[in-house]
Amino acid sequence: MTTPVTIVGAGLGGLTLARVLHRHDVPVTVYDAEDSARSRTQGGQLDLHEHNGQRALEIAGLTAEFRAIIHAGGGAQRVLDQHGTVLAEVPDNGSLARPEAQRGDIRRILLESLPAGTVQWGKKVVAATPLGLGRHELSFADGSTVTTDILVGAEGTWSRVRALLSDEKPAYAGMSYVDTYLHDVDDRHPDAAKAVGDGAMYALTPGRGFLAHREANNTIHAYVVLDRPVEWFDDIDFADAEATKARIAAEFEGWAPELTALITAADTAPVLRRVYQLPDRHRWARTPGVTLLGDAAHVTVPGGEGANIAMLDGADLGEAIAAHPGDVEAAFAAYEQVMFARGEAEAVAAHETIDLIFGDSAPHGLVTLLNGTGQDAR
Repeated sequence: MTTPVTIVGAGLGGLTLARVLHRHDVPVTVYDAEDSARSRTQGGQLDLHEHNGQRALEIAGLTAEFRAIIHAGGGAQRVLDQHGTVLAEVPDNGSLARPEAQRGDIRRILLESLPAGTVQWGKKVVAATPLGLGRHELSFADGSTVTTDILVGAEGTWSRVRALLSDEKPAYAGMSYVDTYLHDVDDRHPDAAKAVGDGAMYALTPGRGFLAHREANNTIHAYVVLDRPVEWFDDIDFADAEATKARIAAEFEGWAPELTALITAADTAPVLRRVYQLPDRHRWARTPGVTLLGDAAHVTVPGGEGANIAMLDGADLGEAIAAHPGDVEAAFAAYEQVMFARGEAEAVAAHETIDLIFGDSAPHGLVTLLNGTGQDAR
């Protein structure tokens, strides 16, 4: 009988792994801290890339399902200066190289591809304990426990499973995002809608700016990005939405009102997203019975590849387990060799992307990139 696999975390990477294992008839259970699949929103749009995110869905047998949820036109990009002047613009050419889709929709097609009961909701891991011989015990916040012979940590930046393998803890990256939503934008927020356009909009100066994306249902999802120490954000009472909007907007005095409206006129309370990172070359010694994928293994600054490589991690790991029946150590070793190199390369590239977008040359580096090549900035 095939040994069951235990996955902690029902994000895109963990669910991709579960789906690939299911296709290979490997029994799998996923434990997730959320109360249900709909207990919270899943973030904004993602551009899934042919060589990683889309490749992962191909391995998972979900290419047709993915193409049915693509946001046509969402791949357009533009760069504005702080006065709202368009400096560079690239339309969506309909290419399937990096199409956009809602993160929640991608998660939904993965969940729908799994047998009922595969994901156990309301199971927040509070401790992961080695028992020897590659076995581990998971303790949950509800007081229950489970023992497993094959454990995969896929629960993101603050992974509990990571402590079984590594002493590294994520460090603050020096920047944070504050995200908001504007709804019914063509009627209620026409100036902001015009500024953002049909796809992604970047309005930047060194160390700060606005990122926004036109999403489905006439919605704009905006991110205010600030290079500030963690203590700066600690001094803001995010429970007071209006005071928070005013405090964040004050950092953009003199900017065009259609841009500052992305924070001041938001229809939702601002949500703080601090950015944390592990070392670019985060690795660990092969440890029996356990491994990591996605942000649990290699969280870094947001350079546009995080979800894509988490999904490819999941697909690669599932294929490795299927290719080494009865020898999980060989499977984990083969997977980690590839994943470590990929994670390091993508972390280095993510830092380069952040420097291009928010560094000392902002917005000119991004303008040159888009005007010169038409290449996607993410």
